[in-house]
Amino acid sequence: MSRAPLYAIAAYFFLFAPGARRQSRRFLRRALGRAPRAWERFRHVLYFATTIHDRIYLINGQYDKFDITIEGEALMRAQVKLGHGAFLMGAHMGSFEVTGSVGRRQPGLHVAMAMYEDNARKINAILAAINPKASPDIISLGHIDAMLRIAERLDAGAFVGILGDRTLGDEPVHAVTILGERAYLPIGPMRAAAILRRSVIFMLGLYRGGNHYHVVFEPVADFSALTPGTRDAAVRAAVERYAQLLDRYCRSDPYDWFNFFDFWREPPARRRS
Repeated sequence: MSRAPLYAIAAYFFLFAPGARRQSRRFLRRALGRAPRAWERFRHVLYFATTIHDRIYLINGQYDKFDITIEGEALMRAQVKLGHGAFLMGAHMGSFEVTGSVGRRQPGLHVAMAMYEDNARKINAILAAINPKASPDIISLGHIDAMLRIAERLDAGAFVGILGDRTLGDEPVHAVTILGERAYLPIGPMRAAAILRRSVIFMLGLYRGGNHYHVVFEPVADFSALTPGTRDAAVRAAVERYAQLLDRYCRSDPYDWFNFFDFWREPPARRRS
């Protein structure tokens, strides 16, 4: 497995994508607590290129090419044992595909991904090109039957993965603090978990250099015992817990967060909770 061409690809992106480069610098300044050096800004781009490159091997199930460590595996085992599914709340950070390695070690663990239709179409096209035999379980959001399909997967004991760090369209958001500054996260994914009375588990597949990936699972919320009138407050608390975890891993693994845009921009007032 050769990654040598990635340096040239990352260098091109680093030199000729000024908008992304500017946002990377702003993010790293917050995450590192100081102005990032040029090699650190390049490393941010290189990590992004590397995880895309490694996706080819991971989609084809070639996990043995990587050194994969897992934190929070007991939490996943306990959830699988319960048999009624849960939400896996990830972020645009590291590699989602590497979390598939957990499935090899835990029989009965099935993950369906919920994403917006445009992204679902792109993912399906990528998977078909890399591995025509791959048959991912993807639920397209934005359709009337999306919640029904999610509920069906959960009732069958599956996990539903969704990324919770990016807003699309005019969905409501909740104000949080990430890296010391005000940011806005969508409340839709947490609200869906609350409506369906499911647990939410934070999930990341962090790239840590070389062939090493570190998968983490941490509890976020358990909506199974909500009482009348407490749902909105519970959803806001869960979004804030998610923000705290995202903040922690942005500081510990800053080169893994691949939001190359103005994440801290303020949305229209009508979207804020």
